[in-house]
Amino acid sequence: MRKLIFLISIFLVGCQGPKNQNTYFDYTNREDKLSGGVKTIQIETPSGNFNVWTKRIGNNPTKKVLLLHGGPGMNHEYFQAVESFFPKESIEFYYYDQLGSEFSDKPEDESLWTTERFVDEVEQVRKALNLNNQNFIILGHSWGGILGIEYALKFQKNLKALIISNMVPSIPDYIDYANNVLAPQLDPQVLEKIRGFENSGDYTNPKYLELVQNNYYPKHILRMPLEKWPSPVLRSASNINYEIYLKMQGPSEFGVVGDALLKDWDRKNDLKKLEIPILTIGGKYDTMDPKQMEWMSKEVQNGSYLYCPEGSHWSMYDDQEIYFEGVVSFINNLP
Repeated sequence: MRKLIFLISIFLVGCQGPKNQNTYFDYTNREDKLSGGVKTIQIETPSGNFNVWTKRIGNNPTKKVLLLHGGPGMNHEYFQAVESFFPKESIEFYYYDQLGSEFSDKPEDESLWTTERFVDEVEQVRKALNLNNQNFIILGHSWGGILGIEYALKFQKNLKALIISNMVPSIPDYIDYANNVLAPQLDPQVLEKIRGFENSGDYTNPKYLELVQNNYYPKHILRMPLEKWPSPVLRSASNINYEIYLKMQGPSEFGVVGDALLKDWDRKNDLKKLEIPILTIGGKYDTMDPKQMEWMSKEVQNGSYLYCPEGSHWSMYDDQEIYFEGVVSFINNLP
């Protein structure tokens, strides 16, 4: 009888299972539980109020990463690679579509597409998500890197750290690198055709875009054949708000041409003002000079550099293991 009672007690304890102390996926008492982490945030702008879309993954009181996508005008989707790396490290992160991008409102008002207004938007998003300098980390890629730099220069006191991924601190330098280092590496006949469209200002001609996409992108944007580009990248690219992209960046990633608003952006002389921990990331085959990305890490007061030897502009895909190992290590070693 005693043996039977003993066996039953073991069975009951076993059925209870071990207590899981990991609360990373526990959404209890979180206001976004009903929506699976999605939170729509109303922001104020000079042109009225609009809604932007965010989605939280995980819980961590000291590590909360806001992902700032590139473009301008792309969306959060191409960041989905982080799901293969952040959850297992218990890093809380937030997808976020900036105003004008896929899941957020898309007002047809060109006055809204300025760096200053986007910076103010990020601050409103931070407040709505209750992020602070004990946990708030920005990971900004490409244009998101510009936005991260600008945000840090204005609101540094609210940040724990900043990650600047595949972005230099100067658009004129980016243009110079594209024209004088990368362009000469293209087939001369292809380059001649591209320059022909640019010289005539025919930037939106489908043939111009096709030349750039087929000959430049697989070498310097994402080093895979176009037909093998990952689904998150293709979806994000296909859903781009091209009006914002054209107004701020220009027609393509082949430098910045025409009257794009970002063409004169330069913050090299202001980097020394940044005191928070900063990681800069560069890829060997990037559209921008990886040496300048390394230089940037030395200009800030508390910087470090991650080099992706197989990476291009989307190093998070074509040098993924190196990229995320470095990003995760940086985050986990923050004080």
